Parts: sequence; C-alpha cells; structure tokens
Amino acid sequence: MSKAESTETTGDGVIQSVSGPVVSARDLDARMNDVVYVGDEGLMGEVIEIEGNITTVQVYEETSGVGPGEPVENTGEPLSVDLGPGMLDAIYDGVQRPLDVLEGKMGSPYLDRGVDAPGIDLEKEWEFEPTVEVGDEVGRGDVVGIVEETVTIDHKVMVPPDALEEDETAEVVAIEPGSFDVTEAVAELSNGTEVSMHQEWPVREPRPSANKKTPRTPLVSGQRILDGLFPIAKGGTAAIPGPFGSGKTVTQHQLAKYADADIIVYVGCGERGNEMTEVIEDFPELEDPANGNPLMARTSLIANTSNMPVAARESCIYTGITIAEYYRDMGYDVALMADSTSRWAEAMREISSRLEEMPGEEGYPAYLAARLAQFYERAGYFENVNGTEGSVSAIGAVSPPGGDFSEPVTQNTLRIVKTFWALDADLAERRHFPSINWNESYSLYKNQLDPWFQENVSEDWPEKRQWAVDVLDEETELQEIVQLVGKDALPDDQQLTLEVARYLREAYLQQNAFHPVDTYCPPEKTYLMLTTIETFNDEAFDALEAGVPVEEIIDVESVPRINRIGVQEDYEEYVEELKADITEELRSLY
Repeated sequence: MSKAESTETTGDGVIQSVSGPVVSARDLDARMNDVVYVGDEGLMGEVIEIEGNITTVQVYEETSGVGPGEPVENTGEPLSVDLGPGMLDAIYDGVQRPLDVLEGKMGSPYLDRGVDAPGIDLEKEWEFEPTVEVGDEVGRGDVVGIVEETVTIDHKVMVPPDALEEDETAEVVAIEPGSFDVTEAVAELSNGTEVSMHQEWPVREPRPSANKKTPRTPLVSGQRILDGLFPIAKGGTAAIPGPFGSGKTVTQHQLAKYADADIIVYVGCGERGNEMTEVIEDFPELEDPANGNPLMARTSLIANTSNMPVAARESCIYTGITIAEYYRDMGYDVALMADSTSRWAEAMREISSRLEEMPGEEGYPAYLAARLAQFYERAGYFENVNGTEGSVSAIGAVSPPGGDFSEPVTQNTLRIVKTFWALDADLAERRHFPSINWNESYSLYKNQLDPWFQENVSEDWPEKRQWAVDVLDEETELQEIVQLVGKDALPDDQQLTLEVARYLREAYLQQNAFHPVDTYCPPEKTYLMLTTIETFNDEAFDALEAGVPVEEIIDVESVPRINRIGVQEDYEEYVEELKADITEELRSLY
C-alpha cells in the first residue's frame, strides 16, 4: 500500500530508539505486520514485534538521521502489493515501488528517502473485454473479463477471492466493454461488490486455492543437464547452491529466458546491481522461443540489490511470490527466480540480532527453517478457486560462504526442495558450464515426469538417462584409480568407458549459454545427443570384443563430431548422418 493511498491513520506513536533498520516506538496502536511511516520523512516500515507499550518496526529505507521523538504514523493495513495490469515489463524494488516511476519523480536515478508510488499505474486506461454477461453467476476468483496486458499475456480480471465466501456465488448485474483505469468498476455483482482491475493482497498471506496437486509436467528449461538428468516439474521447487563465480546467476538467467513458463518473476535479492542490469538490458532484446515476442513482455523484475536497504530484502521474496500467485490464479504457469535466498536469510539474521533474539546456528534466527518452508510451500501445481489450474515453480539460488554446503541456509533449503542443482567451483575453474556437479545433484521429480517424456519425446527416455548416469558414476570410480596408477594401466574396456564418459561430459553436459544455437536445447535434441553417444558406446565395445585395439577405436575420425551437435540448427539430419558414419567407420575396423 503506497503512502498516497493511506488517507486514514490511527494510533500514531513516537520513536523511542533507532538501531539500524530497527526502530522502537511507544504509544503506537498497531497490529503485527501493519505498515507504518517512520520519522519526519515518512520512511516505510512494518511492525514485527509488540511488547506492552513498545512496538518494534523494521524500516525498509536507510534510517541515518532519524532520531527519538519523531512521529510514527500507522496505516492500519498490512504490507500489501498492488495487483493488476501493468506488472509485466516492470521493475520494482523490494516493496513494489516502480523504480522507473520513482526515477521520473526524482529526475535522477538516485532516490531520496520517503519517496513513494503505487505498484501499478492507477490512471492508465486499459481496453476491457467482458467474458461474462449480465445475469451470469460468478464465484470468488472467477474471470469476468480480459485485458491485453502485453503482446504475450492476456490479463484476466477476476472477482477478488475475499469478495465472496467459499461456495458463495453472486449474479453479475452490470458489465460492459470499454476503456477503464484500474480503479474504476468494470463489473457489479448482486451482493454490492464492484469488481475493478486492481486488487490488493497482503504479501505474507498465501492466496487461496481449491487443491494442491501432484505436478506431472516438466518445466522444460532448454538446458541439457537439467532436462536430461535432473528435471524440475511445473509447480516444483529447486535450489541452486554454489560458491562465488560458479554460475548461479547465469543458470537462473537461462531459466528465466528459456523455461516454458507463461510468466517469469525474477527477484534479485541482495545481489550485485550489474547482474540485474544484465537482465534489464538483455530481456527486451531477446525473443521468447515460444512466440517470438520480447522476453520482458512476460517478465516482472524485483530488484533489491546489495546497495539497497537490508530490511527490504526480507520483503522482496514475499512480494515476488504474491505476484506469482496472482498470475497463477489466472491459470498461468509461473516461474519465480530468487537470487539469492542467502541474502534474504542474512537480512533476517540482521533484524534478529538487532532484536536481541536467541541466535541459532551461525547467528541465523532459530526460525530460519520455518521461514524458508513458508516461502517454498507457496510453490506448487494448484487447482485454483475458479476451477482453472496453474502453477508456481520456485527456484532459489543459495550462496554458501566458501561453497560450504553444510551451512544452515543450504541445509535447511535441502530439507524442503525436491530438486538440487549443486554448482561446483572445480568445474567452473575448468570452464565446464553449466558447472552442475552430476554426482551431487538430484531430482525427486524424475519418476512422476517420466510418463510426459515418454509420451512427448521417446518411450525409452528413462532408460537412456539411466545409462548416462551409470556411465558417469563408473567414470567417477575409475578416476580415483587413474589418479593412482594412470589411465594406461586400466584394462581396455575401462579405458573405453572413460572415453565415452568424456563425450558425455564435453558434448552432452556442457552447454554454451552465449552461443545463439547451443544456448537452448529442446528435449528432442537432448535425447538425440544421448542416443548418438550411446551409438558410439555400443559400436566401440563391439569393435573391442572383435579384437580391435582401444587406441584405434578412440582415433576414429567421425566421433569428435559429437561435440558439434549442440551448435547445429538442423540437428536431426546431422545426427542421422553422424550415427551412420560412426557405425560404418567402427565396423570397418574388424
């Protein structure tokens, strides 16, 4: 809720003390999570503790210069986001203030404290097209009309979920097409409810749903190692932990660009500003592979970078997931990228220490696991209250200090998420990207997603994946022996296994995010690459059994062309020809 909308205030108080982002006020008549405005400049804050006459507030802006005796103004409303058309192709800070609008207000990219604006443009008019007629019965969450929000997304105007009781319906008594701003009523119901395009929703409260279902469709990312070995479902949860420089942000950028979700909500939580700048510069120029439209047309950005106030990091994750749930209610599949949940946890640690709470492991609050669970459990594949189905997939980067996966944020995240993509500094140093360690990573969605891959790609998808995993596992065991006695001391069949595993690593698992073709690999191409390497494996072992020396098998001319499949646009013809050449050359040796 913006300061401009807060017309009525009750129970104002006075600042008693200031400790960084934490302010104590006395005589403030407020409830938990109420939004308040602190000090003479009206800095936005949220009530986080009430004890007797003393209310503790976390302030979402820099508090230097704010002192005891200054007023604290209560709005009486919880921290909420403005929901409606205009959220896509927009960039917000952690409490949903539109940064481009604030820059226009200030005339400079450097924002003063206390400046505020609504989350969506309340005056812009949108062309509304009704989908119901006068006399139709509607329930909570039902769609009454459509607005073209961007060239990619139709924004569905819904009856607010709190306008009616659970099974209650009301008759549409007035509705008409035309141009309206978001605050104007576009429909009226028999119970007196006026439906507009604008809704507000408290960020800490999940939006209601009818049922949470088992997800059975993959979130296809176009990244071979993810789709092929460690898939995530639409409505699934994933963590990407890794040390500095291992590729967390690039992996999330790839997912945001190419994942087959309808909507992307990208939350930059406490990361460096240049990483968000890259998103802002790249996305308007990049085409959505699904429809050729600009990627920004399906994307909402929340930027709370490392130079912004720490306390606002705590709210930006909730702002993002609430926006994601709103589009889910329309029946869309939404993917939320949180980069990084470690910075979010550090913000909680900062606030907790200022409150002098009993610390948990490494100084994090004792409720860290509960807060992480509350966030990730809002993801899922849902039957919405209006009968449609939609999903929110939550993908959180984790930045453990020194790449230590035993630290609290990583460990507590691991207990919750079902997909774990472990980034490896050693792979990154060897320039193996994406540097996802195939020995440490896992996905618990594989079995429930296999039927989709069998139906849409190939019947033997699970068998091919298991074959690749087995070869990579065997290579890991053999590498320990190689480090002791050298590769030449191994039997010929084990030397050949290492060669097959090398092609799996270099051709299949590696992928160039900056190559115009290799940056996105459809599941069909992922499958054909794997079958090509398996063809080499089968023919090579046949040749070995026929008595051909392993050196001659490895030196076959056509096999290195496997490494070029990823950059081929017309890959089907290339793969067919390559398989034939590999088979012919290897069989000619015996």
